[in-house]
Amino acid sequence: MSFENTAQYRPVALGQPGVEVTEQGGVLHMRSAEPLQAMPARLLDRLVHWAAVRPQQTFIAARHPGGGWREVSYEQMLSDVRAIGQALLSYGLSAERPLVILSGNDIPHLQIALAAMYVGIPYCPVSPAYSLLSQDLEKLRHVCSLLTPGLVFVNDAPAFERAIETVIPAATPVVSVRGELASGRPCIPFAALLSQRGGARAEAAFARTGPDTLAKLLFTSGSTQLPKAVMTTQRMLCANQQMLLQTFPEFGRVPPVLVDWLPWNHTFGGSHNVGIVLYNGGTFYLDDGKPTPQGFAQTLQNLQDISPTAYLTVPKGWEELVGALERDASLRERFFARITLFFFAAAGLSQSIWDRLDRVAEQHCGQRIRMMAGLGMTETAPSCTFTTGPLSMAGYIGLPAPGCEVRLVPVGDKLEARFRGPHVMPGYWRASDEQNRAAFDEQGFYCTGDAVRLADPAEPALGLMFDGRIAEDFKLSSAFSSASGRCATARCWPGLRT
Repeated sequence: MSFENTAQYRPVALGQPGVEVTEQGGVLHMRSAEPLQAMPARLLDRLVHWAAVRPQQTFIAARHPGGGWREVSYEQMLSDVRAIGQALLSYGLSAERPLVILSGNDIPHLQIALAAMYVGIPYCPVSPAYSLLSQDLEKLRHVCSLLTPGLVFVNDAPAFERAIETVIPAATPVVSVRGELASGRPCIPFAALLSQRGGARAEAAFARTGPDTLAKLLFTSGSTQLPKAVMTTQRMLCANQQMLLQTFPEFGRVPPVLVDWLPWNHTFGGSHNVGIVLYNGGTFYLDDGKPTPQGFAQTLQNLQDISPTAYLTVPKGWEELVGALERDASLRERFFARITLFFFAAAGLSQSIWDRLDRVAEQHCGQRIRMMAGLGMTETAPSCTFTTGPLSMAGYIGLPAPGCEVRLVPVGDKLEARFRGPHVMPGYWRASDEQNRAAFDEQGFYCTGDAVRLADPAEPALGLMFDGRIAEDFKLSSAFSSASGRCATARCWPGLRT
């Protein structure tokens, strides 16, 4: 079988470790020939590092209401994280009483999330749709009942008042960036947390954290049942970022610049994309647009301002963007100025959109930009395989990343993909022993329910193709739930699933 691809691509540093494949009793085992290299004990060791090495470099930027960008440097972020962390320690928070974030992406969200992680307090970013769009608040009730939050954060108190007053117990403190609750229930101003500059307590708490510390709880999408809370440890986050760096050495060669809208309550946006920037000392421009008819104009304005080095979005985003690139020469000039990698996730990218992206890149640059995908999920923080193998086509999910073991087990007439490694969750939070045992097989591999097949049975080292679900659970290819408008993932990557 021939998979020859003679297209010319813009140069980019990619890992090419090869793969080891063995078979026993009809079960295939695959793993990267390259071992996972040393990684930090905690993700925020990287924040400390870059604050010392590149103190004035912008870590995150978000648009001011009147235009322009508010920028926060690595040095300032570390200072703010220590201050907020110091303040959080006074609320008695823990895994049993975590921080819950109800509002969406913005700089205060990232500041309080990193502050909690810094002092060893688990946090949970919850889909804003659970509070703002749901009529019965059922999923928010479930989340809060399971987590028993010790502190709740919102960016706008009046917007979240209905959810807070209906679901959050009166004794649970609420922190708000702006506004107050009409009921008179007290809100702690976010500025008050920033005013307590970090000191010995914050530093001592950070020193007590380690690889097994619970960093955050991420909920699965709950499309067919109530969402489950995935325990995400420091080891999982660090292992996945080290896997990414070894798979894409480009991130270490040129600090990544992302323009990104993907929601942080989802593993692709909050763990994968923010992590790429933090781990490699890059810059994250917060895109306040979305791939919707109402929101994409803002994304295009942001891309006119900022030239990313990599662009990561869902298939609907690529569909909207390729049309704009075909029409707008100035956008092409900005967008292709320094980009070296494309990524898609959350659903399958159609070959027609992929072909149009190749054509517009060739016409503008004389070369294509490599399109990357893989297989991942919330339970694996998220990445398992990447398409750095020899193939480039819709449905290809590639080869295992360094540190990830893949077990392909016959289930009916399909092969189920199962994963083991330091990036795999220890289990679901407050699930029964029976539920957690059912998530893993007898060798400790996480059972995904995703079906895969060999791209070429005669050459297993070519990698894997996605082959649907063992039990189908389809989502919309746009990656948006028609009922809620929130980011909902498909069952693979292409795409990445929850």
